[in-house]
Amino acid sequence: MLYPWQLDDWRRINAERERLPNAWLFTGAAGTGKLAFAEHMARSLLCDRPDAALNACGECEACRWFANSGHPDFRRLTPAGEEAEEKTARRLPLIRIEAVREMIEFAHLTAHRNGRRVILVEPAEALNPAAANALLKILEEPPRDVLFLLVAHAPQRLLPTIRSRCRPFQLSAPTSAEALDWLRGQGVADAENELAYHGGAPLFDHDPALAALRRQFLDALEQTTFASVLQVAEVIDKNKLSLAQALEWLQQWLLDLAGAGLAASVRYFPDRRAKLDALAARADMMELMRCQQEAVRLAPYGQHTLNVRLQLEALLMGYLKIFAPARPA
Repeated sequence: MLYPWQLDDWRRINAERERLPNAWLFTGAAGTGKLAFAEHMARSLLCDRPDAALNACGECEACRWFANSGHPDFRRLTPAGEEAEEKTARRLPLIRIEAVREMIEFAHLTAHRNGRRVILVEPAEALNPAAANALLKILEEPPRDVLFLLVAHAPQRLLPTIRSRCRPFQLSAPTSAEALDWLRGQGVADAENELAYHGGAPLFDHDPALAALRRQFLDALEQTTFASVLQVAEVIDKNKLSLAQALEWLQQWLLDLAGAGLAASVRYFPDRRAKLDALAARADMMELMRCQQEAVRLAPYGQHTLNVRLQLEALLMGYLKIFAPARPA
């Protein structure tokens, strides 16, 4: 399917079909439908009877196979196993070399229909080093009539040589009005605040339990007490959330806190604007920057199996320093 804000992108990419690349690299803001767009392209390329706008018909045998995840000329390469399925896992989901080897064998087979095979890789930055190098080799010498569709949420993490073998295609993000219309049409409650929290990206899984933990985490940040931050660090640990999730919430809060103090603006938590303004009036901006820098330093370890509670407690102690009374000179 295409989202309403992707119609212009669809017309734009169809103009490139006269000279198909060996690989497209789809990039753009997270939560705006890159994977859906790539899947729509795969369906279209494999469809027996695409319409005038090159959308898949949805009725032919190829479309039925695709809908049932059984098209013999399509492969999807994603992180597999429990690491990819368990939301609270503290491991980094990866695409491993074994999966790429199986994909390479498929790419060298004879196509079952229409002479074309399509391979979708998502997210491409999840390739581990060995898998990335194996993919690079086949991109350098691609089999005939095989098209790779790579979806990257963080394309800067891809090997430069992989990027150079792909035709880049930057997908458009929706306007605020388009995103809000979509969320309201999906029946999302408190659409404006949810959209703000997700950085203007309308495609997200609403997890009530996770949202409740987020509110509890933010409540502790509002209280700025030793007891509140220790308690919420324990709650995060008991619920087996990754450090990355807590870091995301903290970094968004710090950005809003700095915005309230320096530019009178709040991006992620407009519903907490009054409290942010009050905290910003007490904040030591140098300590705030130190806390933000420490959160950035920890970000690469956000999915590692380290002691989340210990790391989070240390980080939140730094957060409390933002509001410590100034010492006399």
